[in-house]
Amino acid sequence: MTDPTPIMLSALQHYSYCPRQCALIHQEQTFDDNVHTVRGHLAHERVDSGESGMEYGVRVERSLPLFSARYGLTGRADVVEFLADGTPFPVEYKQGKRQQKIHDETQLVGQALCLEDMTGKAVPEGAIFHHKSRRRRVVAITPALREYTLRIIGEVRALLESGKLPPPVDDRSLCQACSLLDTCQPDLSGNRVRIRRLHDTLFETDDEAA
Repeated sequence: MTDPTPIMLSALQHYSYCPRQCALIHQEQTFDDNVHTVRGHLAHERVDSGESGMEYGVRVERSLPLFSARYGLTGRADVVEFLADGTPFPVEYKQGKRQQKIHDETQLVGQALCLEDMTGKAVPEGAIFHHKSRRRRVVAITPALREYTLRIIGEVRALLESGKLPPPVDDRSLCQACSLLDTCQPDLSGNRVRIRRLHDTLFETDDEAA
């Protein structure tokens, strides 16, 4: 039995936010920028540099490649701080203000799983740095978060292996903030009545419709 194709760590965040978004990005290779993604790129300028060194007595690695054969994950950590005893402390950068979001935490837990697999050390917590507020939010890697993330990993793998595009979510707040809004077209693809009407009248002429 061959090992499964590794899943990108970012796919966990995308799937938790919206399965359709995950499929469009990681299956259809579709990605568009909006104001949120551009701000995110700017917020990542330093962490993407790959700089490393000692800061305040702590070894800091930026843009650190991660991999886990056990969980079938691959990607990069924005920042990993290594404590005095060698324990990794992953820090994920997000461009928005400080607030709790399960999809951001899922990506952080995925990084923790990779670091545990790579170093052999337990990762009990990490942090999310919110660029807009310039504040960290420490996240405990709880059993519940681990269980949720492991479930997401399984669902992402099943989705990508299926080759199917999930239907759009019925959540206007999520859709309006998504950079793939124009590509996804949730108002159109989610309106089954309208699609059925268009299908039924697709080949009608003006005389027939009258």
